[in-house]
Amino acid sequence: MKTSTDELLVFVTVIDCGSITAAAEKLGQTVSGVSRALTRLEQKLDTALVRRTTRRLHLTEEGEAFLRRARAILDALEEAEESVARGRERPSGRLRVDAASPFMLHCIAPHMTAFSALYPEIRLELTSNERIVDLLEQKVDIAIRIGALQDSTLHARALGSSKLRVLASPAYLAEYGEPATLDALRAHRLIGFTAPEHLNRWPLREGGKGRKRGQAHDDAAPRLKIEPSITASSGETLRQLALSGWGIACLADFMTAADVRENRLVPILGNLLVDERQPVNAVYYQSASLAGRVQCFLDFMAGRVTL
Repeated sequence: MKTSTDELLVFVTVIDCGSITAAAEKLGQTVSGVSRALTRLEQKLDTALVRRTTRRLHLTEEGEAFLRRARAILDALEEAEESVARGRERPSGRLRVDAASPFMLHCIAPHMTAFSALYPEIRLELTSNERIVDLLEQKVDIAIRIGALQDSTLHARALGSSKLRVLASPAYLAEYGEPATLDALRAHRLIGFTAPEHLNRWPLREGGKGRKRGQAHDDAAPRLKIEPSITASSGETLRQLALSGWGIACLADFMTAADVRENRLVPILGNLLVDERQPVNAVYYQSASLAGRVQCFLDFMAGRVTL
């Protein structure tokens, strides 16, 4: 049976206080409890550490050697606890964050100057993957996932949601016209994703009766399966194609809101659009306590990402 840190603490306190009674008072324990802990420690070690007399305690030779080691262990434990506490007050160390390139470019990178000013001792490593990464395999601390989460052992923190819209550039619409129906849309040049296939099902329905704002997502809701004229693996590539006037795309507000405000992209088919919102979550592994640098990043982003 292995020795516990509680038993080490009892042993060191008894020696420092000079008696079991004084040690019990300092530790807030009963005299009998401290005496049993000391006896249990000696039984585990199969050696006497202390000679007890009616007046005082005397360390044996083995006790003197064990006391030095016990002090070193308790000092190291205290130092480790203080280091963690300091880390929470002033987070430091490497923090690797992974997100799809559009979210990284539009929602994370623009805020990292402010984040680094607040937490200068955190070393950021930002990676972009269009597909879901294995956090352990890639040594990622936090990954941003857009869309419904799969069943997972990961912890998740919601950052918000982002609406999908069908958009085209003013130049494209001026040249090819704005479609008013789904049949008309099918005749246009459509920009789609290479994978996964469900991203090429746009939230559009016939009849102009879109789902009301805030209505729960319904997997049975009609969607238009498009046949793309060109495909790409990254939403940012789709955005650039739409901006250049290549064709029509269905993209999330988090990457196109500024384009719409500045009239670089124009939302179309609003009367047929289902109010579909993609959830955005930060996922991470959590042990007994969440590392300070991970927690402060989640808190920082939750207050700054506008979706």
